[in-house]
Amino acid sequence: MIIIASSLQAVKARIARAAQSVDRQPDEITLLVASKTQPAERVREAWLAGQTIFGENYLQEALAKMPALADLPIEWHFIGPIQSNKTKRIAENFSWVHSVDRVKIADRLAKDRPESLPPLQICLQVNVSGEASKSGVAPEEVAALAAHVVRLPRLRLRGLMAVPELTTATALQRSQFHMLRELFDGLKRDGYELDTLSMGMSEDMDIAIAEGATMVRVGTAILGPRRYLIPEELAARAAR
Repeated sequence: MIIIASSLQAVKARIARAAQSVDRQPDEITLLVASKTQPAERVREAWLAGQTIFGENYLQEALAKMPALADLPIEWHFIGPIQSNKTKRIAENFSWVHSVDRVKIADRLAKDRPESLPPLQICLQVNVSGEASKSGVAPEEVAALAAHVVRLPRLRLRGLMAVPELTTATALQRSQFHMLRELFDGLKRDGYELDTLSMGMSEDMDIAIAEGATMVRVGTAILGPRRYLIPEELAARAAR
């Protein structure tokens, strides 16, 4: 408990310093704790330390740990790649989805979102690095996808998300964050009511904040090293 609480405070202090260094207010940046591969017990410790927003990358793992945390009013965000056969469970169990990158996925999420729940909050994932291995809509196709998503029922478009190239080249990182910010600003000029620029993780969140991030996604710096479960363990958790 003490370790997670102190790590959480250290990350919040780092966010505050990064914001103040570019004349921004720390409360302009929301911290999302990425909890993939982390057991429910560590998520609970972080919640008790004051963190309420958590992001999961893998649906099966998330569904396995959610019942153990059902007594907590956690705001769950899905931040991983989406397979079309997983949209129903995602739409039923998450408040936000950061990784919408094609029309088919948006259509299925809209269809699968229960009417009893508030609209699903959506970020479009953009492939700002152009890497073939990365998910995300191409920058030149963002406007068309945004135009489609805002017309869908049960969804609310909130902004853009990106996972830039993993590199130590600060200038390259900054250029990719800047690209996402320009796309975001362009959509706002076109009349879209957006408020979320989800970019920046442990290694690069200072640069992301300098480029306008409103939400950063941090995992191991708060919850500790990840433990990757073998398929049999995942299946066992899901069956509980």
